[in-house]
Amino acid sequence: MFKSKRLLLLLSLLFAITVVLAACAGDGEPAEDTTDENDSTEDGGGEGAGSGDNDLVIAVPSDVVSLSPQGENDTPSTNVRTNIYETLTNLDENQEIIPGLASSWDNVDDTTWEFQLEEGVTFHDGSDFNAEAVKKSFDRMMDEKVASPYQFLVEQVESVEVVDDYTVRFNLEYPYAPLLSNLAHGGTGIISPDAIDADYEQMEDGGDPDAYINQNPSGTGPFELDEWVPGEKVTIAPFDGYWGENAKLDSVTFKVVSEQSSRVAELETGVSDVADQIGPNNLERVDGLPEASLLQEPSVSVSYIGFNTQKEPFDDERVRQALSMAVDKDQIIDGVMNGVGLPAIGPIAPPVFGYDADIEGLPYDVEKAKELLAEAGYEDGFETTIWTNDNEQRVDTAVTLQSQLAEIGVDVKVEELEWGAYLDGTANGEHDMFILGWTTVTADADYGLYPLFHSSQHGDPGNRSFIADDELDKLLDDGRRETDAAKRQEIYTEAQERLVELAPAMYTHHQEYLLGVKDSVKDFSVDPNGVYQIKSAYIEE
Repeated sequence: MFKSKRLLLLLSLLFAITVVLAACAGDGEPAEDTTDENDSTEDGGGEGAGSGDNDLVIAVPSDVVSLSPQGENDTPSTNVRTNIYETLTNLDENQEIIPGLASSWDNVDDTTWEFQLEEGVTFHDGSDFNAEAVKKSFDRMMDEKVASPYQFLVEQVESVEVVDDYTVRFNLEYPYAPLLSNLAHGGTGIISPDAIDADYEQMEDGGDPDAYINQNPSGTGPFELDEWVPGEKVTIAPFDGYWGENAKLDSVTFKVVSEQSSRVAELETGVSDVADQIGPNNLERVDGLPEASLLQEPSVSVSYIGFNTQKEPFDDERVRQALSMAVDKDQIIDGVMNGVGLPAIGPIAPPVFGYDADIEGLPYDVEKAKELLAEAGYEDGFETTIWTNDNEQRVDTAVTLQSQLAEIGVDVKVEELEWGAYLDGTANGEHDMFILGWTTVTADADYGLYPLFHSSQHGDPGNRSFIADDELDKLLDDGRRETDAAKRQEIYTEAQERLVELAPAMYTHHQEYLLGVKDSVKDFSVDPNGVYQIKSAYIEE
């Protein structure tokens, strides 16, 4: 038996979040990117980067894409940025909303929120944290010229108003139940006003948004950037002027190691202290190490195969339904994932508010799939491609899909792309089919559905299937405007039923996070969103 007791952890998570959701009357809860929305892979530089006994080295699958909290919506970037930037609200280990940079808040009326800010806080570059800094950060996030993929988190905010030095007011277009949860999302991390000014200056000279911030990230978090060697590693170090309890580690290095077996080898040899995404085939290998243990945690994420609904033949929902019905998900979970993961009916995981266990997804039915293809005019099948990044399980999933879809005459070519190119290509709609993941970091259906399927979110924000459906849009709009929990649940049930018909994606499983951690590493964990919790971590001699 593995040391982590997978089932017990999942039941504990379900219970904790169910209690929170009941207490919050339908408000979600967070932590992402996301994400996840996304995962990844890669290999780093030689020896462990730490120079002392309290230097943590984490072997990660891929490099960060952006060090701006308003930049690319991907998990590898989020795992670094979460330590550099802080948000107005936070979520605790039970996913309950707690103070962050805002010490308290008041819901003045249905569309007005006031936040009292912490005093005596400084950014890494020495500038002061105050209401003006909060306003400037959110104004930038809502700026169309910046085009942040996280803009949907605050698109209900009409304006951010400075009341006094340490009081800020959010004026909303409509009542919005998940606001406090969204403000705990890493995408709303507060950026130094000086860094924002410098970034706008370089934009005026023809530069891209975030170009300055990526090289000079400045937040109020417990860690600051020490070094970023693209493709190899990112190292962060404790910020001496941090306003809260100081981090215990001397440094943390996120070392890019693309191969799963290589990451496990890093753990075995002691070069790395933590190995992320070890893969389901390495569970026993890691769990049997004499000086390391398996860390296995349930998630609020979904793994899915998306269709580009703007391209033939995927612009026909009968084709999308046919392909979904031709795929045996159990074969993917058992054969590719080694039985690790919870089968997915739709995009929302059971702990997420809005999940409905009574939703019936498309069944596995090869004969019906053939009938649907024939109705759509593809009785002889067709040729297509499926994109994946170099995540080993995703590649294996693509190969399994290739074999299964051949049974209904669909000839699938598998194309493997580097992570950054993969994100860019799917954001630009250059793909046919693709494999990705999405993490509902706020544990609320608004985040689990709106960015993935609303027509206003095509591309980078999350809707890489480019689905556009008026009925679905209205449901998703109504869901974020309704504050009554029971009514919101009804709306999201209807939205999930509509998604079964539209079939913009096939959902394989809700994943579990698999990491190997040296026994000398204490108080390190990963939350249900896949984000490392390292502020309190230390290495025991």
